[in-house]
Amino acid sequence: MNLLFTLAAFALALGILIVVHELGHFWVARWCGVKVLRFSIGFGKPLAVWKSAPNGTEWVLSAFPLGGYVKMLDEREGEVAPHELPLAFNRQAVWRRILIVAAGPVANFILAIALYWVLFMHGMPGVRPMVGEAPSSSPAAAAGFKAGELMTRIGGEDVATWQDVRWLLLKKIMKKHAVEIESRGAGGEIQFHTLDTSSLGPDDLDSDFLGKLGLTLFRPKLPPVIGKLLPGGIGERAGLLAGDEIVSVNGKPAALWEDLVQMVRDNPERPLRLEVRRNGTSLGLTLTPASEMEQGKAVGKIGAGPKVDEAWIDRLMVEVRYPPLRALGEALDKTWDTSLFSLQMLGKMVVGEVPLKNISGPITIADYASQSAHMGWVPYLSFLALISISLGVLNLLPVPLLDGGHLMYYMAEIVKGSPVSERAMEIGQQVGMAFLMVLMAFAFYNDINRLLTGQ
Repeated sequence: MNLLFTLAAFALALGILIVVHELGHFWVARWCGVKVLRFSIGFGKPLAVWKSAPNGTEWVLSAFPLGGYVKMLDEREGEVAPHELPLAFNRQAVWRRILIVAAGPVANFILAIALYWVLFMHGMPGVRPMVGEAPSSSPAAAAGFKAGELMTRIGGEDVATWQDVRWLLLKKIMKKHAVEIESRGAGGEIQFHTLDTSSLGPDDLDSDFLGKLGLTLFRPKLPPVIGKLLPGGIGERAGLLAGDEIVSVNGKPAALWEDLVQMVRDNPERPLRLEVRRNGTSLGLTLTPASEMEQGKAVGKIGAGPKVDEAWIDRLMVEVRYPPLRALGEALDKTWDTSLFSLQMLGKMVVGEVPLKNISGPITIADYASQSAHMGWVPYLSFLALISISLGVLNLLPVPLLDGGHLMYYMAEIVKGSPVSERAMEIGQQVGMAFLMVLMAFAFYNDINRLLTGQ
């Protein structure tokens, strides 16, 4: 069932992104007076074909779904009747061809803006950026952070959620600068910190780099009382109930919830004897934590969550919401910011400053689609917006076979005053194909490596 859900979430996301991208090409081609012969979702053997009247465009659903294309009337791809020559793509002015080719990536950016606009108007839930106790030897401790401080500005930019903190610090780290952070103490006093990020290397950027800086999310000291249980999970099957207090594990006292968590995590697939207090009565239960991979290490899980005071939940959670006009501005800024950051990451991968293991393939994207869909429609739409931006940026790269490669040819045509030669385009296609094959190989390798190692 989980596999089916993952495939459905991935297929829906992929379908939306491909359709929007190709509709960008299709609509602008029609607007420019170019005849569209085929609109295909997927490549390879057609599974379903139907024609629209009166323009006769074939709408196709093909066997291999990782992409799509819009085939236009073009003398380079077949004979064109004399009366249809004005409708051929290759007969259009260069600026029209540029508009048609650029329309696909632009459509992906417009989709991202629209999704973020909806999300900012609806409200995006998040966790307040309240820091926990920093380890004594960490950069956060050296910067003077105290548990319970609420971060309010990073590098002069406001932050409202923990996700904002992660995003802004990641951008600052890429520039290798010390980061100025403003926070508010438990008593409301303003604090200023200078966080040194020089200890982070390229391999740290795809892991918990905040933890390595010593910035952890503040967590109240909770008693080891069961609040909720995963249906069918290890804890429920062993006989635990909501409200049970865990007194000890294998004879070791559990004073706090984090003590219980640590003992469970340290004992994957090893039996644990729990002393439980239920309604004033003590009883013993035995369970064996399931083993799950986290960052290459096996950890124990029992499918149980703590009992949390509702007042603490209200204090830690926040919802970011804006009126329509402000939400549109925020959506534009978010899309632009994410696009530039994606380009910076790609550039640093090329020069070796960021490892290629950051490249993700369809398996990882499907996993993220499933995770976000499980969390609700707001995280899923946010994931969809992010992937739409990534698709737009990728397609604008000056690589033959991608939209950016065609735009590169048209720019060269403007400079030299005539189209690029067929021979040059053939060589470019071969280079582009080789580049994309290498990129796909890295992506699949990284996907498989993450599956095997959990990293």
